Amino acid sequence: MPRALHTAATGMHAQQLKIDAIANNLANVNTTGFKRTRVEFQDLLYQNIRVSGVNSSSETEVPSGLQIGHGTRAVSTERNFSTGDLVNTENQLDLAIEGSGLFQVRMPGGEIAYTRAGNFKLDSRGQLCTGDGYPLEPAIIVPEDAVGVTVGSDGLVTATPASRETPIELGKIELANIVNTGAFEAMGRNLYRITGDPGAIKVSNPGYDGFGTIAQGFLESSNVRVVEEMIQMIAGQRAYEASSKIIKASDQMLEETNRLR
Repeated sequence: MPRALHTAATGMHAQQLKIDAIANNLANVNTTGFKRTRVEFQDLLYQNIRVSGVNSSSETEVPSGLQIGHGTRAVSTERNFSTGDLVNTENQLDLAIEGSGLFQVRMPGGEIAYTRAGNFKLDSRGQLCTGDGYPLEPAIIVPEDAVGVTVGSDGLVTATPASRETPIELGKIELANIVNTGAFEAMGRNLYRITGDPGAIKVSNPGYDGFGTIAQGFLESSNVRVVEEMIQMIAGQRAYEASSKIIKASDQMLEETNRLR
């Protein structure tokens, strides 16, 4: 019975982590470029009370063993990078990726971070950057007298200065991708950084080498599906409730044992 108490406690803790992940998904249902996560579990060690294959007599052996498990634990959070719906904003600095790939952002220490959120702004130097001021990599600088900015599906950025009638090229947006998306660690602010072994890091222009294209004037919404999250929340809540009832049943059995004379 003490084993059942500890085993049920691991189940309650695991389901609490699942509910925490669901809560974060639902909280970010309107966050641009957010990718939902799910918690993955694995069972714990097993105690072999009776081992299969041991001799039960000089001529026979035990056909099946007896194992008692010690519960479960959460081992990882898997991030789903499926594309969210595209929303038309009609803002020339809003960019969405139609397909695979991530924007590259240079952090203050020189580290490259990655994001699917394309709601960019212009800083005091006219540099294309995130809402927190982190510049896009490679850098795109828009002239102060630019009448308008155009971003092609292949990432080519052009602008027409007030002093000219023809547009000028400002640069090309490059997208990145890695083989092992599990190496992405969320930093907050819609940014990811690479930890561990990401495998091959692939960088190319939009529309080439399997990368998606750029849609100007659109933003990618979160890929959270509220109905699916609610179903998972109900399942997690019921599993948590079942584990708590195991603890209650074990407690009642211990109570009965203490009453024996």
